[in-house]
Amino acid sequence: MVKPAVGSRIAIKNILYLTDFSEPSEAALPFALSVAREYEAKLYPFHVFIPAVYTYTTPELTQASIEAQEEAIRANLQRVDAQCSGLTHESLISQGTGIWPPIERAIEDYGIDLIVLGTHGRTGAQKLLLGSVAEEVFRRSHVPVLTIGPAERSSAHKAAKFRRVLFATDFDPESQAAAPYALSMAQENDAELILLHVINEEKTRQRSESLDLAKSNALYELQEIVPVTARSWCRPEALVRTGQPAEQILNVANDRNADLIVLGIRNKPGFIGAATHLERATAHKIVVHATCPVLTVRR
Repeated sequence: MVKPAVGSRIAIKNILYLTDFSEPSEAALPFALSVAREYEAKLYPFHVFIPAVYTYTTPELTQASIEAQEEAIRANLQRVDAQCSGLTHESLISQGTGIWPPIERAIEDYGIDLIVLGTHGRTGAQKLLLGSVAEEVFRRSHVPVLTIGPAERSSAHKAAKFRRVLFATDFDPESQAAAPYALSMAQENDAELILLHVINEEKTRQRSESLDLAKSNALYELQEIVPVTARSWCRPEALVRTGQPAEQILNVANDRNADLIVLGIRNKPGFIGAATHLERATAHKIVVHATCPVLTVRR
């Protein structure tokens, strides 16, 4: 996927909305609808059907069970279709034994530019999990993913609009690849744009660089992200913090009442979609605990 230049309007023509008809999926639908309207995109509500087959049963009963499951899926998709009224949309069902292969085919077949999904965000002892479907998509997708986590404050959003967009960057190419999406989302929603960099104090000491100088340089780099022609409408605010990236990003998002967090992520050997600030746990922690949707863009 070719990334747009900073300052250019990104093209989102086809949106894949993943649903299993659960409450988290329902929470994500208003955002899929809102983005589709803003970008005049076609929306594809998409359900992957993995048949529940019981071991101790006859072939006839198995077939009857599958048919009943399919009927329930069609009924649920009709309900989603009704909510998509007024938008160009096409509901899709794919049957498989796993989640990712059908999603990957849909991305290719329908020229998907953005994936939208909700997650329950359960936690584990060693790491934060996004849920089985979201985890798989987050780990594999090279298409930007808009994830609506369990802490999202639905009541704080009117028609799922983004009034304040927070873009967190460490200035690596991976995080900078997400900058056009942050600017475009801010422009489409006439939103304020908050630019954030979290300083790694240990690396600053290793470079024998004073903290004040590091902050000054970071503020300059943040301001340079926004083209001069865009500064009048996006009202950018540049912030520099020190500490743990995930914690600081979440703190700033809460303090500034951000409606969207935009992150660039990269692959690292042995890791699931490591965030540019730290390892995979950083991006996962942000998605799980953010009180607003999170847009992740993989370079």
